[in-house]
Amino acid sequence: MSKTIIRGALAAGVASFALAMSATAAGAAEPAPSVPSATPASTPGPSPSPTPPAAQDPVLPRPTGPHRVGTTTLHLVDGSRPDPWVPSVKKRELMVSLWYPAKPSGGQRAPYMTAEESRLLLKEQGVTGMPGDVLSRTRTNAIADAAPTGRRNGLPLVVLSPGFTMPRSSLTILAEDLASRGYVVAGIDHTYESYGTSLPGGRTATCVACPGASADPLGSGAKTAKSRQADVSFVLDRLTGRHPVWKGSELIDRSRIGMAGHSMGGASTSWTMVNDSRVRAGINMDGTFFVPIPEKGLSRPFLVLGASETSPGEDPTWDRDFERMTGWKRWLTFEGADHASFTDYPLLLEQGGVDLGTPLKGARAVEITRQYVAAFFDQHLRGRPQPLLDRPSRRYPEVRFWR
Repeated sequence: MSKTIIRGALAAGVASFALAMSATAAGAAEPAPSVPSATPASTPGPSPSPTPPAAQDPVLPRPTGPHRVGTTTLHLVDGSRPDPWVPSVKKRELMVSLWYPAKPSGGQRAPYMTAEESRLLLKEQGVTGMPGDVLSRTRTNAIADAAPTGRRNGLPLVVLSPGFTMPRSSLTILAEDLASRGYVVAGIDHTYESYGTSLPGGRTATCVACPGASADPLGSGAKTAKSRQADVSFVLDRLTGRHPVWKGSELIDRSRIGMAGHSMGGASTSWTMVNDSRVRAGINMDGTFFVPIPEKGLSRPFLVLGASETSPGEDPTWDRDFERMTGWKRWLTFEGADHASFTDYPLLLEQGGVDLGTPLKGARAVEITRQYVAAFFDQHLRGRPQPLLDRPSRRYPEVRFWR
């Protein structure tokens, strides 16, 4: 089995949080799952006030767009299917964060994650020597529950799916930036696939799926991608259906929906597009394609962004599925990047003095990822041609065009 397939299967967390890791998904003990109760209705989750950041606490970079950013949290319950990882739970629970253009106002910055989510993430990665709640003290830019702004049916929607074992917060830098550029962004925590997901009522769901991913990466990868497709389609139903769960849903243009994901989230993006025609454009950020695109092909726009080693011939699933993409497509890699470079974590860890040994430093990786992801969605959801996607750029010499 190739290194890249193992990388994609065992997640952003195992190969990508890249602290001095002494634990991996293969070697970590199975956590005792916290089984969620069957919640009868979809209701917003709490928006706790974050602890004021200390001088040494991590700080997210400012978004680059012209809009202020708001965020809110939704607790959604799908009563039509049992949980795929805990079948005794008859309803699938999901925590979803929305980021969006917001009206100027006061208010508190939203928390990056809960203290318990931070503690579990650091514990399962074998990280020592820092407070367990340190990531929960990360300073964000979005204002909790700020009033959304925009014209009716005027904002494109982008769904973000994180890497396996990673929480939805791992892509917050990208989410805030897209929202500042005029997008609604929905980040999904795929319950029981991350090291810790805080649920209403003080409950925490841990990574029930992790042992299976270690034992059978390919089989678990396919199951996970299919489960995430169902999660995404359900969230789209609740955001854009006849009775939307968010007060700002009337701002969403239902004809302009995209999806991007890191690692397993990227692997799930193509399969979601195959099964849900509402998703008009997609991005896979360094994830193995566990479920093949059908031979008939995928005709909607697709961008694959890889780390340095994700060149043609390195991961057979990329060669196979890229060939089956029949619409607009690009295959780009970031020289000097590794699997984690598409997430928030390299930048946050560098702020704490951790040298990851990666040639492409966290701040530069953030800048490049933001620019190319925004260019792709601007072109394919807004109809604004982007020369950045047509040829190499002197401004971003790290970006290599393969196909």
